[in-house]
Amino acid sequence: MSSPQSEQQLATFLSGVLSQRGPSALPYAEDIKWLIRQHLVALISSYPSLEPKTATFTHNDGRAVNLLQIDGTVPMPFQGVTYNIPVVIWLMDVYPRHAPCVYVNPTRDMIIKRPHPFVDPSGLVVNVPYLKEWVFPSSNLVDLARHLSQHFAQDPPLYSSPRPRNPTPNPNANPTSHLPPTSGYSSGSYARPVIPPTRQYPPSPYGSGSFSRVQTDDPTEVYRRNAINKLVEMVHGDMAGLRKAREAEMDGLFNAQVALRQRSEQLGRGLKEMLDEKEGLEQQLQMVLMNSDVLEGWLRENEGKSKDGGVDVDDAFECVDALSKQMLDCTASDLAIEDVVYSLDKAVQDGAGPFDQYLRTVRLLSREQFFHRATAAKVRAVQMQSQVANMAARLTHYVAS
Repeated sequence: MSSPQSEQQLATFLSGVLSQRGPSALPYAEDIKWLIRQHLVALISSYPSLEPKTATFTHNDGRAVNLLQIDGTVPMPFQGVTYNIPVVIWLMDVYPRHAPCVYVNPTRDMIIKRPHPFVDPSGLVVNVPYLKEWVFPSSNLVDLARHLSQHFAQDPPLYSSPRPRNPTPNPNANPTSHLPPTSGYSSGSYARPVIPPTRQYPPSPYGSGSFSRVQTDDPTEVYRRNAINKLVEMVHGDMAGLRKAREAEMDGLFNAQVALRQRSEQLGRGLKEMLDEKEGLEQQLQMVLMNSDVLEGWLRENEGKSKDGGVDVDDAFECVDALSKQMLDCTASDLAIEDVVYSLDKAVQDGAGPFDQYLRTVRLLSREQFFHRATAAKVRAVQMQSQVANMAARLTHYVAS
């Protein structure tokens, strides 16, 4: 388990763990790691009592995965006093598209209230509306912590375990209870809120033991200590400046990564469109080549006939099958009936025949013309199906060759 050493190293810690590669890499999607970093920075800024870490999460099926964990306390106002509820927030591998997993983490002298509307006996936070109605990308960790504080204030999930009424006082013991009492115990069996203990400072890197100042009047020792402090301040200043420069550089690299990914997607779409267009053009080229072969074959067969001059107009085109012959007959009959009706119209206009005879003749001719046109339509549909099948067979032959 790893965690940032101080608040100043938060940004560096998050950038480091989110940019790891290999077996220790976190399983979050690359395009949302920057959003996760922003959520954590905003949460720690609003709730300094919380601290991000990386830890191993074990699923119910036994799978273990390295995830980001937020450990610490959430303030809870209750009856005019602010208590601290220890919680653990796990950012699952589907975060932030789905809500995180929140647990109440009681200490040894705390007990989970049973039953509780928002916390089950295992400590898992359930039935909180903000978790159930999590919406990406508007939902975030700061609002989640605020809603947890509000719901816990309605009904505190933890209370202090009962203690003896007259315990032996221990002057070295540190009070650990941060929770309100419950009505199920008498006033002498629960712990009241206490003043937070004095802040503890980390040990000095230049010596061990307590933090009491060394009492010495040796000028050499004083000069040495002042020189060390000055060097430490200079190193800290250089590290802070270097960190800011690297953070700005990393922000620029993240922005460049997003831009490059968008351009990559655009190039991928353009390449796919070009490949589709190429495939369509190749199919059209095969069709043109097949039609060219058919026309060249016809020209070779009929080129000698035109030079001899013995080609009859009616024999210039011959039907290659029964369907073509039937189509030719139906079309010729249709056009002939059209010419006859036109001639009858001219005759009636000139008064060459009776009008009732004209109507009977036109009616008979129209019925016969209808049958010819219907037959031609059916023959045309069959020819289209046959032509499609023939073209598909030729295309297969050209592709194979």
